[in-house]
Amino acid sequence: MSIRSAVLISLAVAAVPAAQAQDAGEWIWRTGVHTVQPKSDNHAVVNVDSAAMLTFSGTYMFAPNWGAEVLAALPFSHDINLNGGGKVAETKHLPPTVSLQYHFNPNGSVRPYVGVGLNYTLFFNEDTTGALRGSKLELESSFGPAAQLGLDVALNSDWFVNADVRWFDIDTKAKLNGAKLGTVEIDPYAFGVSIGRRF
Repeated sequence: MSIRSAVLISLAVAAVPAAQAQDAGEWIWRTGVHTVQPKSDNHAVVNVDSAAMLTFSGTYMFAPNWGAEVLAALPFSHDINLNGGGKVAETKHLPPTVSLQYHFNPNGSVRPYVGVGLNYTLFFNEDTTGALRGSKLELESSFGPAAQLGLDVALNSDWFVNADVRWFDIDTKAKLNGAKLGTVEIDPYAFGVSIGRRF
């Protein structure tokens, strides 16, 4: 092998991000933006619009392939619209979620993973407008399963970029001036991109 060939091979190897061994006891932190997109037919009377917000997550790896994640976010703000009509309300929600994750390639530069868990959604600041101005809207908190599919791509031994898609089973019982409107099945998908670091 010529000296030139050896130098070129060395440069090519150096250009590949180094992968750090992912061991039990390691923490993985991610910060990014997620767009929450409720299903379009979530109630016979009203629909909930999409929203985007900053999200944060921490995963504790208790084995090389297995981790436990907690997802948090700043409050999401959603418009509520009458089907076939305009905006009648808005609400905010917080979606803390705890998940068990399986990481398929924990020591590689490209690291896919899946997760299942439990979501708690807290609704607050329900304000009415338009046709419902002056009315009192109440949305109950929700417990439900959640699932995720994600991918970490290493930038170097510690930092990485992340993309993921999540699904949440969010059903809330709605009341207007104390009268029951029924259950709003929001059941959104969330699409996110993040920057992360392993410790």
